[in-house]
Amino acid sequence: MGNAFSFAWEDTLIIWLQAHMGAAGTALASFFSMFGEELLLILVLGFFYWCYDKELGKLLGRNICVEIVCNPMFKNIALRLRPYMADPQIRCLKPVDASADIMDLAAQGYSFPSGHSSNAAAAYGTVGRWYRKTWVRVLAVVIPLLVGFSRFCLGVHYPTDVLAGWLLGVVIIFFTPWFIRKFKSRWVPYLILLAAMLPGWFYCKSNDFYTGYGMTFGFFLADLFEENYVRFQNTRVWWKIILRLAGGAAIYFALNKLLKLPFSPEFLDSGVFAACLVRALRYAVILFADIALYPLLFDRFGGKGGQAA
Repeated sequence: MGNAFSFAWEDTLIIWLQAHMGAAGTALASFFSMFGEELLLILVLGFFYWCYDKELGKLLGRNICVEIVCNPMFKNIALRLRPYMADPQIRCLKPVDASADIMDLAAQGYSFPSGHSSNAAAAYGTVGRWYRKTWVRVLAVVIPLLVGFSRFCLGVHYPTDVLAGWLLGVVIIFFTPWFIRKFKSRWVPYLILLAAMLPGWFYCKSNDFYTGYGMTFGFFLADLFEENYVRFQNTRVWWKIILRLAGGAAIYFALNKLLKLPFSPEFLDSGVFAACLVRALRYAVILFADIALYPLLFDRFGGKGGQAA
């Protein structure tokens, strides 16, 4: 169950866009939407963390993790149905979970605020704040704008969902670093943030919250572990960058498949507390393996040598 509410102009705009965008417009919107999706965010995070600039990668990871938990917490309060769920004239051109029924709220999630928009604002906005170069900052603005516009063109969000998603992402890229700097020991703000997210376990019904909580727990733990026991070096060598990205992405998706094997699809999709806990633990293990354990291989294969290695 959910709430169907929108401004009249939002439905009118989406219907008009879908009537005029055609196949080429749909393909273009789907392309831009990818920049707010899981695979691209993994590659962006992996590029900076594993390869180019570990400190930026850690900042990026913290901001993204806080965002992917806060977003579904707000969604499960508003309980706003996606546009195509509320208006039969609006088509769903790119579901969140292509393997599930488009009307399955647990799989597809609620509409407000837009996760893709807040993902993009948090991820690319973090990079823009870090580097402060004009062309980087232009991309940090343009990419989230294109991602957001694509979401209501595809019928999966209202424009007001997108506006709220952008706002959430921007707030997080300022709040999270400020909050963490308030403490001498990093584990303290991590523990506080995880505790502040706990209420979601009592009311969130969509899978995205449990995915996000698990990823956040795994990343926070991995960050502390890496800082104390791993301390790997970044690389600017192109073939090492490709290998690190390919290996990290392979571990992420392989573990995601492997850790599902002990459980039936019916259980994983049941929505019961045990299934939600398994989902959160699965993603915690995946993030810890990719962020803390995978870098142990870097110096073993390819040698040491700092930023230029």
